[in-house]
Formats: sequence, C-alpha cells, structure tokens
Amino acid sequence: MKELNEKIKKLRTQLNLSQEYVANYLGVNRTTFTQMENGNRNIMADELAKLSILFGVSADYLLNDSNISQPVVMFARSFENLDEMDQAEIMNLIHFKEQIKAQRQNNTNAL
Repeated sequence: MKELNEKIKKLRTQLNLSQEYVANYLGVNRTTFTQMENGNRNIMADELAKLSILFGVSADYLLNDSNISQPVVMFARSFENLDEMDQAEIMNLIHFKEQIKAQRQNNTNAL
C-alpha cells in the first residue's frame, strides 16, 4: 500500500502545484507541509479533507488503495461543475476523438 505522504507528493507534482501553494491552501507554513509530505508529521483530519478537495480525490483514496483512476475522478468532478452547454461541448469532443481513434485503428488494421 502506498503511504499517504507518497500519494500527496505524487498528486501535488502531477498537478504542478508547489509546496508553498499547497501549504498556503492548508493554512500551514511550507516547512510544516514539507514535513507532512516527507512523512515526518501526521496529517490532521481537516488537512486531509482540504487535500482531497484540492487534489480532486476522495479522502478514501488518500488513505487506502483505490482502483479508480485519478484522472477519471478529477475529470468527473470538473465536468459536474460545468453548465449543460459546456458539458455537451465536452461530450461532442469526446465523441469526435473516439471517431478519430477508430479511424486510426482501421487504417492500422488495413496495412
């Protein structure tokens, strides 16, 4: 099982967030956050809740192993915040990309 601090560091770097930014978001100084990320300080429940919101993942994912792809979770949370017109536009783009992928596969199979 991946440790909580390792997951936090991985998510922070995937989102290109600085330690300073996350520390400010949590309301702690950067040194404190660095200790959390290095596993040298326990993470309080309220900090865990804030981290899950910031990273767009569940607290359960942070605490336990999870098979849900984090980009999928992040996409779903972002998608639900869009209005209907923007959601329809995203769905049209997904459909278009699926068609392009199918065409590429057909072209590869024809060779």
